[in-house]
Amino acid sequence: MKVDQKGHTTIIKDTQGDIQNFLNKLTHEQGSFKNQNLILDVTHDKNVALSDIKLFSELVKTHSSNKKSIVIVASDIDFNAVPAQIMVVPSIQEAHDIIEMEEIERDLGF
Repeated sequence: MKVDQKGHTTIIKDTQGDIQNFLNKLTHEQGSFKNQNLILDVTHDKNVALSDIKLFSELVKTHSSNKKSIVIVASDIDFNAVPAQIMVVPSIQEAHDIIEMEEIERDLGF
């Protein structure tokens, strides 16, 4: 797991290629990231399936309740099949763009 902080956003990259292990580490360390927007980069694992992405739903729910964004970066996923509460994009830049838009929405009271 590689952690890189840029301003109010923390990028956490899965370097092992094991989604379940990555999720366990994130859940264990969640308290240290609760005041940051998160980008979870799982592109290292080329075998990520929709079922793996759905495992993040509880983490997304908990993190979003703190009025912070959480975006997953994954490739080779059917983005239309992902549940609405989980934000998944194909690139880090798109993840930053989503977080910026969500920050604006929160500032406007949406």
